This record gives sequence, structure tokens and C-alpha cells, in this order.
Amino acid sequence: MTAQRTPDEIRASIESHRQDLAKSVTELSVGVSQATDWRRHVRRRPQQFAGAAAAAGFLLGGGIVALGGLLSR
Repeated sequence: MTAQRTPDEIRASIESHRQDLAKSVTELSVGVSQATDWRRHVRRRPQQFAGAAAAAGFLLGGGIVALGGLLSR
């Protein structure tokens, strides 16, 4: 047999769950903001991003085609 809860107990339970949900949404929002902050990631690993930017520039500038042409001579 389950015990019946009073309306006040139900309201208190709903309010408690509402507060827990609000806290979870706030924590999730902070986590998403940190995960998508590219400036923060660059500040933490500047050498890796500089290398990645150089590699991307090389590829976009046709470096592979030019390098292949030099090697085929």
C-alpha cells in the first residue's frame, strides 16, 4: 500500500524538482558556453592552433598541388 501525499507535500516536491531543474539548466548553459568559446581554447593551446592554422593555410593556398608539381619534376 502506498502512502498518500498531501497537496502541500506534492507542491513542495514539485518546487524542489523545479529548483533542481533550474540549477541543471544553468550548469548546462555554462558548460555549453565554455565548450563553444573558441578564444578560450586558443588561449589554452596557442602552439597547436598556430600549427593548425598554418596547415589549413597551406592546404587552402594550393600547397599540396604546388608541392606535388615540384616533386614530379
